[in-house]
This record gives sequence, structure tokens and C-alpha cells, in this order.
Amino acid sequence: MTSLDISNLNRTSDWSNVRVCVVGLGIAGFAAADALVNLGAQVIVLEATTEGERQNERATILEILGADVRMGNDTDLPADIDLLVLSPGVSPLAPIVKSALESDLPIWGELELAWRLRDPQHLAPWLLITGTNGKTTTTLMLESILLAAGKRTVAAGNIGRSLVEVVMDPTPWDVLAIEVGAPQLPFVHTISPQAAVCLNLAPDHIDIFGSFEAYRNAKARIYERCQVAAIFNVADAETVQMVEQAEVIEGCRAIGFTLGIPDVSMLGVVEEYLVDRAFLENRRDAALELAEISDLAIPAAHNVSNALAAAALARAHGVDARSIRDGLRAWEPAPHRIAHVAKIANVDYVDDSKATNTHAAETSLAAYSSVVWIAGGMAKGQDFDELIINTAHRMRGVVLLGVDQDHIAQALARHAPNVPIERVATKETNAMEIVVAKAAMLASEGDTVLLAPGCASWDMYRDYAERGDAFVQAVRNLDK
Repeated sequence: MTSLDISNLNRTSDWSNVRVCVVGLGIAGFAAADALVNLGAQVIVLEATTEGERQNERATILEILGADVRMGNDTDLPADIDLLVLSPGVSPLAPIVKSALESDLPIWGELELAWRLRDPQHLAPWLLITGTNGKTTTTLMLESILLAAGKRTVAAGNIGRSLVEVVMDPTPWDVLAIEVGAPQLPFVHTISPQAAVCLNLAPDHIDIFGSFEAYRNAKARIYERCQVAAIFNVADAETVQMVEQAEVIEGCRAIGFTLGIPDVSMLGVVEEYLVDRAFLENRRDAALELAEISDLAIPAAHNVSNALAAAALARAHGVDARSIRDGLRAWEPAPHRIAHVAKIANVDYVDDSKATNTHAAETSLAAYSSVVWIAGGMAKGQDFDELIINTAHRMRGVVLLGVDQDHIAQALARHAPNVPIERVATKETNAMEIVVAKAAMLASEGDTVLLAPGCASWDMYRDYAERGDAFVQAVRNLDK
């Protein structure tokens, strides 16, 4: 490591003598390396894999631009590096991170790099969304609201475009709606959002962080240096505590959201209306109507909660009530999130492949009274006992697939021994076809066959979207 001071580096700095190592050649890693090369930095890119058409294309592009791309090794820290930039999926416990920490090498995540590279002439405010579940839905709701308010904005970060790519866009933004995953948060240092929310907290990414406490502490960093509003879920004690402990900018307010009637400095629900008692002068005596629950395309309880969080972020930015209503009306649910696929023989088939952890799966199961549950995949160190204790009364049957299906089967044996279980081997090339056929056999009229795996998809599929697509196709084939 060199002795170069990088503490004040930004978009207008001279990067020519800065040696940066970027770990990862995914969407975020490629955007980071591309931006740094264009700023004149000396860039080394490390990528664990040696295969993959997309990675190889990105490597070729970066090499043409002048980067040193090293495939097949993301564990060895290069010599004489001034800065380590991590892609969002890199664990804070990874060997290269440990080596950097032992060497006192500065480490930035994608968020920190993007914050430093903002256009100093057009510093668009950041509105940040994290949480174990609901991040994407809330971010898309917020984007829709901001667009309805006439803002030039985009949903970015852990969703859609890379945040670095977005901030390097030559056309100025008015405000950014940014989804933030926990792995993006350990190495933030100077970012200061206009407002931020943690929607909820439940065990997830234990495999990346090593413990729930480390995962929780990473999530809590979303509130650091918040300027206007630190927004929390009244029903989630962890998010309340996060805000109470947060180091925010003086004047920043704690704002709650609730599915009940809101107190002062909260957004909530009164009869069929979403209302604001936080961002109006006479909030002690009145509430501002923002929208009706029926304005939402899917007015399930968790979506009402997400809409309140999005509205709170928008209000912190100064958006009026009419734009919030119009934005929520215009919002379209993203694919694979409690999406109704078909009704066959009076059985509903629902795709919630995005339910990649137990908290999300339990929320999904709670929406239906009689369910054939399709579950399994990579468990990420999670425990399924509480989920099954809370939802076993809804389960008509369970179909399991994926590498960690034994964990779920054992929990079912402990807490729901009378629920029928069918299992499908991961190695089956047409596994989802078999899964859906078995689920259909377990289902009776009025039931819902629900894909809410509670697990990651990487053991069998590229991502949750590919898994959801396989489910949709299998259901359509069933109906032929």
C-alpha cells in the first residue's frame, strides 16, 4: 500500500496517481471500473470466475480502456494499492477484505464511490431504501411518485442501473430513489442522504455477514448523516432502535410509518386513507390525506406499508399529496412479487419467487388461508422453525426443491408433522415442471399454490427471476 491520501478524492480530483483495485465484474463492478478508468485512475479488476460470456465481454472492454483485469482470483490483494472498491456482493468477511483491513487500506463500497463521483454542479439528493423485504417495491413506488411530481429521477443501486453509472450520467438528476442491500453498507464513510428508511429487519445474509448482529449493524448504517428524515417502521422494534441510535445531521427528524392510526410525526392509515401527520405544520391537530388504499394495484397489507414508507421519503423531499396519489396509482408491481399466474381447476397459482428469505416467505404465506407451499433453494444460514410455527395452519401441503431442502423438511417434521411433503431432487433438469405437477396434485379447489421459496435461487437458477419464469412456464404447461 502507498501513502497517498485519498480521503478527499471526488469527481474533480486528479486520479492519475491513484491505484484502485475493484473487486467483482458484475454490473456494479464494471461501472465502477469504467468510471475510474475514465477519470484517469490506474485500475486493477479482480474477478473470481474465469467463465461467463458477460464477464469476459466486460473484461475485454476494460482492458481496451487500459485496466488490468485479472480473472480467476479475487482473494489476493495486489501490491501498492491506494484504494479497494468492493462490488455489492462481496462479503465483509472475504479474505481480500481482511487483508485490506490488516493493511489499513481504505475500502469503499459502491455507495461511497458513487457519492464521491457526483457532479459537484448538480448534487441531486439521495433517498435511500433498505430492509430485509420490500426494498424493490418501495423504491419503484418512490420512483413513480417522483416522476408524477415532474422530477427527473431513476430507481438505482440494488435495482436496475448501477448507481455509479447513474451519477456519471451527463444530464443532471433532480433526485435519486436508491435501493440499498445490506452488503452495500459496511463500507460507507461520507454519504449523507436527504432521507432514508429501513423497512423491516429479519435474519438474512447470515452467510455473508457471519451473524445477525453484523447484518443488523450494516443495515443501521443507512441512517448515518441523514439530513431531513430518518424513517422507521413503528411495528419493527429493530428499526425504531436503529433510528434512536443513529448519528444524523442536526435537525433531522425521526418519522414513523404504521398500518394503524398515526400519532404525530408519523404516516399511517385512517379508514381507507393513507395519511400524513409528519410533514404539515398543524400535524398535532390534523392529518393530510395522501391516497386511498384502493389506489394500489395490489392493496395487500405489506404493500400499504411499503407505500407509506415511499410516501414518507417523498414528503421529506417536499413532494405534494396529489403527486403521491398519482404516483401510487401509476405504480406497477415488479415481476415475481406475489404475481397471480393462473387459476386452474379453481386453484390459484402465485409467483413470489422474490421471497428469498424466511421473513418474505412468511409475509407471502400470511396472505392466503389454504396454501400448497413451494419452497427451497440456498438457505443462506436461515432458521425455518419460526416461519413454520406461524404458518403451518395455512399449509395444505409442501413441495420442496433445492440444495438446502433438508433444513425445511426437518423444521416441518418438528412443527408440522401432519402436513404432506413432496420432494424433488435438485439434479432434475425439469425440476420446476415436476414441482408444479406435485403441487397441483396436493391442491384442492380454493387453494393457492404459492412459490415463495424462502431461499436464494443460485443452486439451480441464475437468479430469482429465472426461477419465477420457470414456475410461470410450468403452470402454463399444466393448463395446456
